[in-house]
Amino acid sequence: MTVVVLRNGESQEQLLKRFRKKVVKSGVLSTVRRKRWFVSKSEQRRIERKKAIRRLKRRQAKRRR
Repeated sequence: MTVVVLRNGESQEQLLKRFRKKVVKSGVLSTVRRKRWFVSKSEQRRIERKKAIRRLKRRQAKRRR
């Protein structure tokens, strides 16, 4: 759980900005988005393999330029 304590002389906007940075850094939102739907292990492996192939194709295309 992310906790932010108000500092002396700190505005609400600054506090909120610091809180948002902590949330992004902790990766809570990305985890929630990823776990929103159930994905089986085999499906996850298939997706990862597809991403890896795409990355390799991009790298090769970049080298050719």
